[in-house]
Amino acid sequence: MRQKLVVFSGAGISAESGLATFRDNDGLWENHDVHEVATMGAWRANPALVQRFYNERRRQVRDASPNAAHEAIARLEDVFDVAVVTQNIDDLHERAGSSDVLHIHGQIVRSRSSVDSSLTYPIDGWELSMGELCEKGSQLRPDVVWFGESVPLMSEASRIVASADVFVVVGSSLQVYPAADLIYHVRPGVLKYFVDPAGPGTMESQGFEHIREKAAVGVPLLVERLLG
Repeated sequence: MRQKLVVFSGAGISAESGLATFRDNDGLWENHDVHEVATMGAWRANPALVQRFYNERRRQVRDASPNAAHEAIARLEDVFDVAVVTQNIDDLHERAGSSDVLHIHGQIVRSRSSVDSSLTYPIDGWELSMGELCEKGSQLRPDVVWFGESVPLMSEASRIVASADVFVVVGSSLQVYPAADLIYHVRPGVLKYFVDPAGPGTMESQGFEHIREKAAVGVPLLVERLLG
């Protein structure tokens, strides 16, 4: 029986493919105040602006390519039963070949109904237009979790993390909640790795081996060890 290996990934892994990340210290994402483009209040106040913002992010995702870290994670499936739990809304893990990916903050390549979150649809291309409606007649919005919204997949993510025999954190500052709490669902005795050039200084005290490299360097090195 294959060991279960769970990867928890964050924005740092996608940044190395050229995708900009939101940083709490300045409150800006691609020169936009996040409260103007990534909240339900922003959607109600100026849906066209929000739609344009996410269309541009979607175009950037389409033009980006998976990097060596994404590709190395996909290679783990040769030996392990791999599940990826990601904070990222892009599809770079899937495009690299990972077959089991849970997006706890949604997927920018999909749209969803403004009145029924269970109605989601793939987006053809990169543009979602005002006037495109769901089957209930409401405007389609990006299928992403905005600031202040609940994270409905957290319970499933917690269950996956609790099933891990090996647990790897990559590209996450562990500063975004409730996602950061997932590390506390890892069972005692599980091998734990944290790949980040900096990151919280407490990781070793929490039982993680801290690999102080960027994702595209550190993850392939770790994968070689794990597959060795």
